Amino acid sequence: MSIRAFIAIGLPEGIRRDLMLLQALLPLPRRQEPEDLHLTLAFLGEQPEPLLEALHDGLTALRASPFPLLLQGAGLFGGARPRVIWAGVAENPALRHLQSRVARVAVQAGIPVAAQGFAPHVTLGRAGSLEPDQRARLEAAAVAADGFRAGPWQVEAIGLYASYLGRKGARYDVLAEYPLAG
Repeated sequence: MSIRAFIAIGLPEGIRRDLMLLQALLPLPRRQEPEDLHLTLAFLGEQPEPLLEALHDGLTALRASPFPLLLQGAGLFGGARPRVIWAGVAENPALRHLQSRVARVAVQAGIPVAAQGFAPHVTLGRAGSLEPDQRARLEAAAVAADGFRAGPWQVEAIGLYASYLGRKGARYDVLAEYPLAG
């Protein structure tokens, strides 16, 4: 059996509330459910259980110190046809270092990780196909939300998540959590 999985940082309740307020200010066609808000470190795709077990062993052995993280700004992925509306993350060397170590653990477990650059963000919603006036409203709202800030908070753990696709979008379950302890 295989599981669609990813490694991410879960968000504390206060940060989720701040993100829900931001979602309410944006004309989002499809909102991410509050319990599903997270910051992806590595998307793994469909993986067989033996590889996920090897990944679990590697993540259990991973040592990294807790660090503060700040969400900052908002934007759209997709250029002229926006697909994803996101909250940004303030530049953070500790986050980038953690992400590269997580990706290395995945590769060592036999799971390829996309070679494209890491663009840390929290997905707030998805756009689908938009009429030109809807797209213009969404773009204007994203520009207006550029001053958004939430946090900082202390990142003290990462998680391995399963992703289940459905008609209303994806649903996520935490498979395991890994405390950060340097």
